[in-house]
Amino acid sequence: MIETLVMFLMLLGAILIFLAGVGILRMPDIFLRMSSTAKAGTLGVGLILIGAAIYFNEFGIYTRVLAIISFILLTAPLAAHMIGRAAYFDGVPLWQGTVQDDLRSHYRRSTHAVEDGVIPLEDTLSPTVEADDFREED
Repeated sequence: MIETLVMFLMLLGAILIFLAGVGILRMPDIFLRMSSTAKAGTLGVGLILIGAAIYFNEFGIYTRVLAIISFILLTAPLAAHMIGRAAYFDGVPLWQGTVQDDLRSHYRRSTHAVEDGVIPLEDTLSPTVEADDFREED
C-alpha cells in the first residue's frame, strides 16, 4: 500500500515537472514561462520529496523534507516574481495576446517607481520590440 502511494506521488510530481518543462517551450513570453515553471515545478518537486519521505519513513528524513519544501515554497515563486518584475521594468515586450497590463499605468519610467495613482501616459513604460527579439513565423 505504501509503495503504491509513493509511486503515485512521485509519478504525479514527475508529470508536473515535465509540464513545467513543456511550459518553458510552449508559452509565448517570459512572464507566462516563469509563471508555469514556478508553479508546476515547485509542486512537482514537493510531491517527489513527500514520496521519498514516506518511502524511507524516518523522522530525520521527514524533517529534512519539510525544511526543503518550505525553502522551495518560499524562494521559487519569489525568485520568479523578481525576475519577471525586472524583465517588465527592462522593457521586455508582453505577448501580443495579452489583454490587460495592470502595471503600465502605475510605473513611472523617469524615476523607475511604482506609484498608487495613475501616471500620465507619456511617462509610462511602453515596451518596444527590439531587432534581436525572437519572432515566430506564421
